[in-house]
Amino acid sequence: SKVTEGQQVVVKWRGKPLFVRYRTAKEIADAKDVDVKTLRDPQTDAERVKPGKEQYLILVGVCTHLGCVPNFGTGDYGGWFCPCHGSAYDTSGRIRQGPAPENMAIPEYEFVSDKSLRIG
Repeated sequence: SKVTEGQQVVVKWRGKPLFVRYRTAKEIADAKDVDVKTLRDPQTDAERVKPGKEQYLILVGVCTHLGCVPNFGTGDYGGWFCPCHGSAYDTSGRIRQGPAPENMAIPEYEFVSDKSLRIG
């Protein structure tokens, strides 16, 4: 319940940062508008969110290259950017450029109410 539209909270989970982002309509549209065939690690946006809760994106906030913590809003694709080695992720946490081999991980999670979720 702490996160509002266009914001992200970071919590620690299993010793790693976990990004909980409440995406804007534009972020969702941008994520859906990607041709999945062009992606290094092809996944649709729908595969990365829960049905009916597509505004919430839950990610393990670790770059899949060497484990750095990417920053939101500084890359070329509207999502996260790892300044250490240049990996850029889109608004669905999918790798778009740089050395990272995979999309940012999506942990197991479920919504237990409209205002809370359970990770793991």
